[in-house]
Amino acid sequence: MVTVLSIKDKSIKSDPNPSLTLKDIDKTERPQERMARLGPQALSDHELIAMILRSGTKGQNVLNVAQVLLNQSGSLHRLLNYSLEDFKKVKGIGNIKALQLITVMELSKRILYNPDIKLQMDSPDKIFKYFEYKIAGLEVEKVWVLSLNRRNYLIKESVITVGVATGSLIHPREIFREAIRVGAAGIIVVHNHPSGDPNPSKADIKAAKQLAKSAMVIDICLVDFLIVGSKSRDKDANGYYSFRKKKLLP
Repeated sequence: MVTVLSIKDKSIKSDPNPSLTLKDIDKTERPQERMARLGPQALSDHELIAMILRSGTKGQNVLNVAQVLLNQSGSLHRLLNYSLEDFKKVKGIGNIKALQLITVMELSKRILYNPDIKLQMDSPDKIFKYFEYKIAGLEVEKVWVLSLNRRNYLIKESVITVGVATGSLIHPREIFREAIRVGAAGIIVVHNHPSGDPNPSKADIKAAKQLAKSAMVIDICLVDFLIVGSKSRDKDANGYYSFRKKKLLP
């Protein structure tokens, strides 16, 4: 269905590069007026972004700039990991607007990952939900260790490696070091696949076996080894591969 904007004295179909200014759009259809009248839930993703940007650039109104940003990122989730330079690549977003967007993204992260909330990591679904926004848009592989107490409540989250997480990078010494330091009773190792496909590689399987053996020696429970990706790329539609759920850990 083609969206038709209500314009003063005329109607015009939506265009990927409209030169219309917001003044040309019927006042009742502008994002600010629609939000005031209907609430923020009534606005689309790009309209909410437009509310942050406030203005467009020559030849492109703010709605179009917002839509271009959303199209380039692929999703709102990916914007969480955008850098200042990523935002500035979009025509119409200069340094000030990019800083405003970075500020909103950082606030969103702090709300989502509130350290004051005690999180019980007792299921792969909870772990995936915790990491879903963290991994959105990540183009490199990372390995995290979640140090847990005896009831599987999170004590500390640590990034162990950044890059290509080969078996040599997921080394038991690095994985268990922080857990020992904080007195953890158990750990969960989380590793992302930027491709979105959470199925384990040979290196992942080898690393899981090494970690399981080390856990028994050190007497710290390896609660799970989770590979996280995208639900849309997962044949099981979970978005993750849990070695514990697959019964591949002792």
